[in-house]
Amino acid sequence: MAQGDDHEADHGEHEARGGRTRRSNPALTSRAAILAVVMCAIALSLAYPVREYIAQRKEIADLRRQEAVSRRHVEILAQRKQQLGDKSYIEREATRRLHYCRPDVKCYSVLDGGEGDGQQSRRGGTESRPPWYETLWRSVEAADRPR
Repeated sequence: MAQGDDHEADHGEHEARGGRTRRSNPALTSRAAILAVVMCAIALSLAYPVREYIAQRKEIADLRRQEAVSRRHVEILAQRKQQLGDKSYIEREATRRLHYCRPDVKCYSVLDGGEGDGQQSRRGGTESRPPWYETLWRSVEAADRPR
């Protein structure tokens, strides 16, 4: 097809549509602009409340986690209170921690030999350092002697 044929075909379509050319309607664009402004205003007016809502939901979730932790802590303390109210538990703890021995029970203290003093005395060797009170007494006696 030649260029003139294209122009004639376009002209024929133009006449088939009723002779009107399609131009943009200025009222439609102004309506679209107003709609866009209204949508932006709605979005901006909702942005702050939505942000506050999300922040409050996060705060509520954090408070629920803290509440769960606090409840667990209260349960642990209630169990501890119940233990401390039990006489047999108190006696076991006094025996274990304070080396308390009831009068009707024969108790023994076992030295495990982990310290240097116990190992040297078992081997039959003499201690390299005397106890602190002997050192103190010797220093008092040395200070009392005339020079």
